[in-house]
Amino acid sequence: MKVGYYQFTPKFGDIKHNLKKVLDAAASVETDLLVLPELFNTGYQFTSKEEAKSLSEKIQSGDTTNALSKLSAKKKVYIVAGIAENSEGKIYNSAVLTGPDGFIGVYRKTHLFYEEKLWFSSGDTGFKVWQTPIGNIGIMICFDWFFPESARTLALRGADIIAHPSNLILPHCPDAMVTRCIENRVFAVTANRIGSEQRGDKEKLTFIGKSQITSPMGEILYRASGDKEELTVIEIAVEKARDKNLNAFNDLFNDRNKEFYE
Repeated sequence: MKVGYYQFTPKFGDIKHNLKKVLDAAASVETDLLVLPELFNTGYQFTSKEEAKSLSEKIQSGDTTNALSKLSAKKKVYIVAGIAENSEGKIYNSAVLTGPDGFIGVYRKTHLFYEEKLWFSSGDTGFKVWQTPIGNIGIMICFDWFFPESARTLALRGADIIAHPSNLILPHCPDAMVTRCIENRVFAVTANRIGSEQRGDKEKLTFIGKSQITSPMGEILYRASGDKEELTVIEIAVEKARDKNLNAFNDLFNDRNKEFYE
């Protein structure tokens, strides 16, 4: 299968502009899975809960999900994209999964980072994996990487590939994803953004770019620059994520001694 990401700079608050930018960029690209950054359609640095709410959308009836579903149908591509979700009055930092047949599902970010705790409710979906014809797709969002349990849970639930929409400002994630993939024998596509935001009296946030595709053996199959827009697609052998044998005597999951882990 072919997997890719789109690393770019969203324009804060301009959903139509950001969505059009993605649709235009993806128009000439052939891939089976495309991962977009966290909050790709709104930008990241909110200044109030009211602002976050005003830029949030209902998932299944929202303009963003509908547009991505149409793109998925037209291009026969699975898309994972981070958006602000409005559900029954609560605002979540979420990611949607769309495919050739339309909307598939949503994941709500479990581990909120920094001021996200002011604007968003904690995610309540748990970590989810969707079985698709191209492979089993799990989703985590940005700071979820910091908690090893996130990727491990997805792997134990059968994920072949972890789609990882991100707005990374800390420098550690690209190197840490090598370990996450080795210890779980999964592929990962981390889609980060670039540029910076400084809104109101907030501190300036600079995003590190360096979107990355990582193999189950911990190989960095591709790492983007820190400051350039890139849409990158590479081919992977998804079945490699299903071999959990480390050698003739060790199996990654069968060798777990769960009784000692509490």
